[in-house]
Amino acid sequence: MIERATINELHSLAELFDSYRIFYKQESNLEGAVSFLKERLANEESVIFLTYEDSNPVGFVQLYPTFSSVSMKRSWVLNDLYVNASARKKGFGEKLIKKAIEFAEETGAKGVALETGHDNVTAQSLYEKIGFKKESNYFYYFSL
Repeated sequence: MIERATINELHSLAELFDSYRIFYKQESNLEGAVSFLKERLANEESVIFLTYEDSNPVGFVQLYPTFSSVSMKRSWVLNDLYVNASARKKGFGEKLIKKAIEFAEETGAKGVALETGHDNVTAQSLYEKIGFKKESNYFYYFSL
């Protein structure tokens, strides 16, 4: 089962989000996770879907909107995807990504973009299996 997260699922979502951040070598900060997610949900700055195993939340995907001036359409950035270690290899990640794509289609978006590390070959394999194409025509830059 996959459902769009609301403020009602904040505590469960924050626990997963904290685990996600720990996976990416960040310090645990459950209070910060609650605050961050509460703000995203309250201000409708992101869309989050939760997946459940036997009514227990085991994973989430978070999408942020972006816009293309050239195509004059919205796109979604799949920024966060996480499944608890105990629920991995059971298809939850794939279902969450497919839900994100379905949501993009429902909202008339141009598509879904994501990025991942060069060394995250497991994720790359899943993304390509689902139909994502590795971009080779553009360079991405970042500045602080």
